[in-house]
Amino acid sequence: MIEVRDIHKSFGETTVLKGISTSFEAGKTNLIIGQSGAGKTVFLKSLLGLHIPEEGTIVYNGQVNTEMSIEDKRNFRQELGMVFQGSALFDSLNVEENVIFPLKMFTKQVNSEMLDRANFVLKRVNLENSNKKLPSELSGGMQKRVAIARAIVMNPKYLFCDEPNSGLDPSTSILIDNLIKEITEEYQITTVINTHDMNSVMEIGDKIVFLKNGVKAWEGSSKEIFKTDNKAVVDFVYSSNLFKKVREAYLKDQ
Repeated sequence: MIEVRDIHKSFGETTVLKGISTSFEAGKTNLIIGQSGAGKTVFLKSLLGLHIPEEGTIVYNGQVNTEMSIEDKRNFRQELGMVFQGSALFDSLNVEENVIFPLKMFTKQVNSEMLDRANFVLKRVNLENSNKKLPSELSGGMQKRVAIARAIVMNPKYLFCDEPNSGLDPSTSILIDNLIKEITEEYQITTVINTHDMNSVMEIGDKIVFLKNGVKAWEGSSKEIFKTDNKAVVDFVYSSNLFKKVREAYLKDQ
């Protein structure tokens, strides 16, 4: 679980995060949404420890970020999995080598142990027998699945995803969403996803945090977002006719 308590983050004279408080539970898919410039990326990087808020605290399973020693921070980083927007695979390494990379960096496992673990997570993302392929030989969806396999190879407590559906077609996006949700529930990971994909919001949003101008303007579940009368949320989420119709149909059935 991650607890965020009144965090503020500024760059020069520009305040980006303005007193955000929320929590993200393990085993749930937690989504951060909002318009460009709302503070989503800075918020995600603060959760990752890449930005240090000037005020407030972030608590990871009872461990306060501002009280972590150097050793605590090193251990914490090994508990993180990250899926980057563009997958961020190493072009010169094959699938197997990409997935094993964190194990070589952070563990003392022998090669056979690392290979066993890599094969296990590749099977989990339905990429058996793809070990020796290079990223250039894979589709965008397959690259994203390799990125997910690499992110979970260390059996992380926390999984962070930055626009995991970026550049993917709708059907592949749904597959990636379902995969992330399944893995989150199966391994009871605290998963936080930064996304613009409203289909993700509706389908896998156990918890949704809506940011506007650096402030938490709303939070709730995918079911609650259908019913909200928060104008900022309605204007953002239901800007397309398709989602307007979905919301109208949902409200009509209630």
